[in-house]
Amino acid sequence: MNKELNVGQTSLSHGEHAKRFLALGDSYTIGTSVAIDERWPMQLVERLRDASFDWEEPTIIAKNGWTTGDLLTGIEAVKPMGVFQIVTLLIGVNNQYDGLDEDEYVRELSALLGLAIRFAGGVPARVMVLSIPDWSVTPFAIERDPVVIRKEIDRFNQRKRSCADKLGCQFVDVTPLSRQAAEDPSLLAADGLHPSAKMYAAWCDLAFPAVHRAIASQ
Repeated sequence: MNKELNVGQTSLSHGEHAKRFLALGDSYTIGTSVAIDERWPMQLVERLRDASFDWEEPTIIAKNGWTTGDLLTGIEAVKPMGVFQIVTLLIGVNNQYDGLDEDEYVRELSALLGLAIRFAGGVPARVMVLSIPDWSVTPFAIERDPVVIRKEIDRFNQRKRSCADKLGCQFVDVTPLSRQAAEDPSLLAADGLHPSAKMYAAWCDLAFPAVHRAIASQ
């Protein structure tokens, strides 16, 4: 998975007492191949605003092709300040794609979760960890073994869920939904690899119960 897209970071105030949302990740968070307002963090904030909540534009620290190690470096470069009412973390697909060591992935993921909890004011319930989508069902996987990809992603996700549960973070499983793209091409963007706006909207549906729990923890 190439590394062409730049880091996206927005933090425009939407009100004096607006809540803050930090989204950490890779191409799935920056929204490769969809419009800016179709990224899933942007869709989620719009839904929150529709529900009469006052939220700033999301702060997004993500880049196409980033691994867990890349994200740690990116966070250090940006140094987000203050407390966020919601922090999301979706990372790991490029560790799997690049064949990186799984134990290293867990160590770096644990470090990222520690940072996410800190950014969330020390409240793990405000941190939502999304599972890695399964790209084995996309046309991009034609040069690889889809069965192997699926098994590896399941293994990475098992370890990710374990890390999240251990620290008390919320886990949102988007992987089964991502696999529906095998039968529904409209869930994929034009590049045949990344989610479409339609799939991102469905992610928001899955995440909303966790969002409400995060808000209740304020």
